[in-house]
Amino acid sequence: MKSLNPSGAPPAKRRGDRDVSTTPLTSQLSAYRAQSGRNRSEFVKAYDDLVARLSSLDSGEVGPKIGEPLPLFHLPDENGRLVSLASLLESGPAVISFNRGHWCPYCKLDLRALAAIDDRVKQLGASVVSIMPDSAALTADYAKKNDLPFPVLSDIDLGYSLSLGLIFWVGAEVQRLYQDVGVDLEKYHGNSGYFLPMAAKFIVGRDGLVRARQVNTEFRERMEPDAIIAALEQLRA
Repeated sequence: MKSLNPSGAPPAKRRGDRDVSTTPLTSQLSAYRAQSGRNRSEFVKAYDDLVARLSSLDSGEVGPKIGEPLPLFHLPDENGRLVSLASLLESGPAVISFNRGHWCPYCKLDLRALAAIDDRVKQLGASVVSIMPDSAALTADYAKKNDLPFPVLSDIDLGYSLSLGLIFWVGAEVQRLYQDVGVDLEKYHGNSGYFLPMAAKFIVGRDGLVRARQVNTEFRERMEPDAIIAALEQLRA
């Protein structure tokens, strides 16, 4: 079996590292996409085909829209404690980030970018959580090694993501490629479905309503941290 290093992304960065906080997330994602395209060209076509399939199904209507309530959740964090949306909103707005998994290099860059702005988010009275389908045994190790300052919640069997319409089947070709390089979704999720959540961000006000959002069927793109901060600043205005 070939080894991809399922972490895939560059070496882990701490929150204080300069390039994490000063290089736009879009540039980091684009650079990794170009590098991975050179190293594993077969993934480029498989991912392009997958994104095309998802895009044909999505007309910008996936997930709660701006002004609509984000459905409530109770999900376990990496330490096994239940975290609810209601509890997060008691102290201020919340940034809800849907990530594909601890193994996904694009998610790694996304989570590092969120970690880099966590202090600014807190200064604005808000909080961040990441939701992914991986088990807590895996998210706990990842969160600790990468010094994530926010909870990583396990969406077991993608039940919550499904309620928002955010899940998709990776398809036979991507499943084959993942198995070839050692990305073991069956182990990570505890099932053999090979479903993943769309990459998404929802900025939720204390009233529970979505105030800003970005749902990426093109999961190699993510919401810029500056856009998250701008949305939170508007809620303070």
